[in-house]
Amino acid sequence: MSRSVLQPSQQKLAEKLTILNDRGVGMLTRLYNIKKQGQVWKACGDPKAKPSYLIDKNLESAVKFIVRKFPAVETRNNNQQLAQLQKEKSEILKNLALYYFTFVDVMEFKDHVCELLNTIDVCQVFFDITVNFDLTKNYLDLIITYTTLMILLSRIEERKAIIGLYNYAHEMTHGASDREYPRLGQMIVDYENPLKKMMEEFVPHSKSLSDALISLQMVYPRRNLSADQWRNAQLLSLISAPSTMLNPAQSDTMPCEYLSLDAMEKWIIFGFILCHGILNTDATALNLWKLALQSSSCLSLFRDEVFHIHKAAEDLFVNIRGYNKRINDIRECKEAAVSHAGSMHRERRKFLRSALKELATVLSDQPGLLGPKALFVFMALSFARDEIIWLLRHADNMPKKSADDFIDKHIAELIFYMEELRAHVRKYGPVMQRYYVQYLSGFDAVVLNELVQNLSVCPEDESIIMSSFVNTMTSLSVKQVEDGEVFDFRGMRLDWFRLQAYTSVSKASLSLSDHRELGKMMNTIIFHTKMVDSLVEMLVETSDLSIFCFYSRAFEKMFQQCLELPSQSRYSIAFPLLCTHFMSCTHELCPEERHHIGDRSLSLCNMFLDEMAKQARNLITDICTEQCTLSDQLLPKHCAKTISQAVNKKSKKQTGKKGEPEREKPGVESMRKNRLVVTNLDKLHTALSELCFSINYVPNMVVWEHTFTPREYLTSHLEIRFTKSIVGMTMYNQATQEIAKPSELLTSVRAYMTVLQSIENYVQIDITRVFNNVLLQQTQHLDSHGEPTITKFWSDIKFLFSNGHIAYFPAMKAFVNLPTENELTFNAEEYSDISEMRSLSELLGPYGMKFLSESLMWHISSQVAELKKLVVENVDVLTQMRTSFDKPDQMAALFKRLSSVDSVLKRMTIIGVILSFRSLAQEALRDVLSYHIPFLVSSIEDFKDHIPRETDMKVAMNVYELSSAAGLPCEIDPALVVALSSQKSGHCNNIHCLAKAINQIAAALFTIHKGSIEDRLKEFLALASSSLLKIGQETDKTTTRNRESVYLLLDMIVQESPFLTMDLLESCFPYVLLRNAYHAVYKQSVTSSA
Repeated sequence: MSRSVLQPSQQKLAEKLTILNDRGVGMLTRLYNIKKQGQVWKACGDPKAKPSYLIDKNLESAVKFIVRKFPAVETRNNNQQLAQLQKEKSEILKNLALYYFTFVDVMEFKDHVCELLNTIDVCQVFFDITVNFDLTKNYLDLIITYTTLMILLSRIEERKAIIGLYNYAHEMTHGASDREYPRLGQMIVDYENPLKKMMEEFVPHSKSLSDALISLQMVYPRRNLSADQWRNAQLLSLISAPSTMLNPAQSDTMPCEYLSLDAMEKWIIFGFILCHGILNTDATALNLWKLALQSSSCLSLFRDEVFHIHKAAEDLFVNIRGYNKRINDIRECKEAAVSHAGSMHRERRKFLRSALKELATVLSDQPGLLGPKALFVFMALSFARDEIIWLLRHADNMPKKSADDFIDKHIAELIFYMEELRAHVRKYGPVMQRYYVQYLSGFDAVVLNELVQNLSVCPEDESIIMSSFVNTMTSLSVKQVEDGEVFDFRGMRLDWFRLQAYTSVSKASLSLSDHRELGKMMNTIIFHTKMVDSLVEMLVETSDLSIFCFYSRAFEKMFQQCLELPSQSRYSIAFPLLCTHFMSCTHELCPEERHHIGDRSLSLCNMFLDEMAKQARNLITDICTEQCTLSDQLLPKHCAKTISQAVNKKSKKQTGKKGEPEREKPGVESMRKNRLVVTNLDKLHTALSELCFSINYVPNMVVWEHTFTPREYLTSHLEIRFTKSIVGMTMYNQATQEIAKPSELLTSVRAYMTVLQSIENYVQIDITRVFNNVLLQQTQHLDSHGEPTITKFWSDIKFLFSNGHIAYFPAMKAFVNLPTENELTFNAEEYSDISEMRSLSELLGPYGMKFLSESLMWHISSQVAELKKLVVENVDVLTQMRTSFDKPDQMAALFKRLSSVDSVLKRMTIIGVILSFRSLAQEALRDVLSYHIPFLVSSIEDFKDHIPRETDMKVAMNVYELSSAAGLPCEIDPALVVALSSQKSGHCNNIHCLAKAINQIAAALFTIHKGSIEDRLKEFLALASSSLLKIGQETDKTTTRNRESVYLLLDMIVQESPFLTMDLLESCFPYVLLRNAYHAVYKQSVTSSA
């Protein structure tokens, strides 16, 4: 193989361009992080601040001295200023090494770039973006990376201080300067004004650079069109020509179609600044440059570092003789950019929103079109990405007077459609693989083979590479896709890159400039190979928006605008999805920043999803409030006025004021006379459905190896809000003991639950899980956050202890307020009747009712404790009475010796009242459970009824505990047993409650003390009957007061007791006395009522 003296194959141009471009991005990343020390991003060195040596007061004079003398080194005559430096030299060397050698790496990178550019000039490489795309693109990228690197280096304010400090410390330690320091120091000085220096440096490279740039004359103007021109050409439309819908999207310049407009503008503007002489001699170059200057006011150097092009270009040209025309061109272009660029880009974004929406909709319906129309997808992504990045950098760097053109409230919609297209590509990747595998093997291989065969000259090396391309494509089959085989065409693409280098040099045997069709065909083939093995890389290349990571304030502002605009809230999921892009901006040469960027992506994603869930929660809460208001109108208490009006109308009575408006009946709000009338509830439902679409858009997303599930955010917020709403609707006031009626609270809760259930129509969440988590927590004393629940509130209600102001009426099965001078704020009847108790049971459930019972039992146990004190006080007298019940005279004398008899009676009455309330609660619970779980309740009841009497007490207590939890009455109250065991150390006066108190307390106490309940109660009956018979013989009015009522109390005790019978009572107490007592009490009640 004969070559010229300088053999291009040995220069490895393709490999060097690839490596230097990658390394250049890495160096940019390191310099960027050094520049941002002490700001938001702090990846290199100390993450909390810039190097401490630059702000150390003790080193301040030394640093100033070093910067002033830079790059000269003077250590002998300045001992005083450098004395402190001598003490800390080892620490400085250690901590500044990372910074210093980053600058050294930049210098070495510069050397390699200059060497390569010289080699390219010597080889007289031919550049044409439409033919040798990879070679031209990498060449231009390298120049822009190099230029950007030197500009960024000049923007690091502390560069002289860092380099100088390190070198002085090195000299003090080793006795000599670092070997790289002289060249590095000189480079820093030379590149104080980097573009001016590089303009001189690039004079020899002007020919190659200008040729590469002028090759953009067909590509850049075609990309930089107005929205109207795009619209007239029906750009990106799949349905504009239905007959060609299945035809593959083709172009002679396939990779140029999705080439970044932002990158091309940087090539043109920086490129023509570096080889500015061509602007005076070539009209094409001047037109390209002016078009680029009119499109933007600033360029993105790296991430959020921008370059204000017009001012910088004018400052560079102002000192060059004969450049007045160019300066006038720059000023004209600046005026055009300020006046028209904003509106032009705004219209482009508007067009792209509709175009991408149409494209995404068609492809979601017919994903098979991703095969022939893949080029359209990547063009759409690239166009949209360029417009978003343009807006982002200009919004931060434009004067406020033209701010309207740089605020786009619909940007979320454009980003959303980009994400939708990306999702289609990822989801239907195998569809695209099948299509392009067949395309490569069935068409591309054949055409390429024909082109190769028709070449007039084809050297051996080039022939071997071409043949390998054909063979690689011919061997492809659909079966490889079906078998899930991993494709890798990177070697083929690198070989084509090498071949471009070999055939683009002067005097090449096979000159690509003479065989343009071959170059264009190979560029198309390379695009097709990327559709098979590099879809993810293509998505990053055309639609990566990781730059938002560095514009966090603008990013958050866009998100807030999106949420505030109801029509845009459905696209809000685009913002957390963008957080998945962030890690793609990291580079292996700066691994330190991965953690910070990862954390930033996680915190932003979490914040966005949390805000979306909060917004949805607030909308749901507002809807629930409206529905609760509507449900409240249907409560029975509101029908009184309607009934009153109906009765008055029937009796022809005129009531009320004449001007009083008629009260609207519930349901009026549902009557619509005009579809255009939109109620507040309509607006809320619309806004909610839009936002829920966004939350439900993706089941989960992965950000920096963390998985986020948007629906779980909503579920979590709904649980918290539902809990707070239930507690709020309870309206408990501890000071006044006011609380919402259980029935009204239950109605509100059910209305709330109905709304929450409807959320399942919008979002795929398990709302039943929300109900279970929230409502079960409400059955406990405190919820999972340690906050009080409705169970706690009802346990704290003390209306039963109202000092005789409330009475229990067995016939009504309710407590009723008694007439008093001071009216009670608490109407007992409205809270304790059977319907209210059933509502309470629905709300609290078995767990809550059990806790309520335990609370009541605690009050009983406190009364029993007091009773025990009274028993201890009278123990001697009671012991004598127990053995003297058959001696009436002695019993009468002993009775008079008893103290605090009234207190015993009062406390036993309180116990009876509490037990009566608990009985109501248990009966309501039984009714509720019988409705919800009838078969389980009947089984428990059957189990309780058939437990043998001789069963071990522990086993029996377990059965009773189960029965009590289901609301069934038991012979022994297990809750009372537990309450009392822990203490081992229908009349206005509620006297009828004594029967329940005596029976329950006796059963509980005798169970605790292992006594026979039946025997002890028989003994009590004997003592009581003896005492009552003795009263019957008395003649003293005081002694015989309420005698008949006491007789009836004895009868009630026997009726309430499961251990005593009427036969047993009649054996020791004549029934005739009971009959006469009933007659006397009835007669007395009739007399008193009359």
